[in-house]
Amino acid sequence: MPGPVDLAAEKFHALLVEERSDRVVVLLNRPEVRNAIDQQMVDELHGICTALEQNPKVLVIAGVEGVFASGADIGQLRERRRDDALQGINSSIFVRIARLPMPVIAALDGYCLGGGAELAYAADFRIGTPNVRIGNPETGLGILAAAGASWRLRELVGEPVAKQILLAGRVLGAEEALAVNLITEVHAPAELLDAAHHLADRIGRQDPLAVRITKSVFHAPAEAHPLIDQLAQGILFESEAKFDRMQRFLDKNAAKKAEKNTGAKAGNEAGEKN
Repeated sequence: MPGPVDLAAEKFHALLVEERSDRVVVLLNRPEVRNAIDQQMVDELHGICTALEQNPKVLVIAGVEGVFASGADIGQLRERRRDDALQGINSSIFVRIARLPMPVIAALDGYCLGGGAELAYAADFRIGTPNVRIGNPETGLGILAAAGASWRLRELVGEPVAKQILLAGRVLGAEEALAVNLITEVHAPAELLDAAHHLADRIGRQDPLAVRITKSVFHAPAEAHPLIDQLAQGILFESEAKFDRMQRFLDKNAAKKAEKNTGAKAGNEAGEKN
């Protein structure tokens, strides 16, 4: 069991990391190779995951200098052999990111290709800029997209579009990605991180425990339902947040109703005087 991770004390080289009270912002930071994902970046992302598994927060992932990630580092990928593939170097970190307790937001700009696209597919939310180019050109390099695209992409966009991307090397622009719901929002590059923070703020207004449990239930296998829903609801029905939030809702509605009745009464009295 890893010891507690203090992100403020960690030294990062392939990432820029900012920790806030309710979220962690990670920028992929290898601009000299268009933020290509190498072993060091993978190792540092594992450190981020360890921290977020210990202290759950929303994760925002973006890239520097107008690029999300151009893919895996081809120089390293060229030298990998069978045993490296069997280790699942990239797939392991992307699975871990997808399983984080709280939601993950990928803020995409420019190239989002290969392993970069697979990292984005592992997120719960994907927003982008008009400059986004997202796809999986792996078959053109004599390999396959083995870090999640071969199964996540069909769930996200459906089989026909997934096959165009995986088998024919189609790269989607922002409007095409928006049309198939691969991304859900498009913002100007200068506004992208603000939009990601706005989404994180919306998540932050929800009850954190309800968000965590809902994410887990959402990703549960079909055969686990409806039992897992009922068990999860049983946990939430006993939480203090449920009672507090529902009481605030009832109090707010009662106050609105009282205000409406007072206004109506005042209107009736004024009418009678006239």
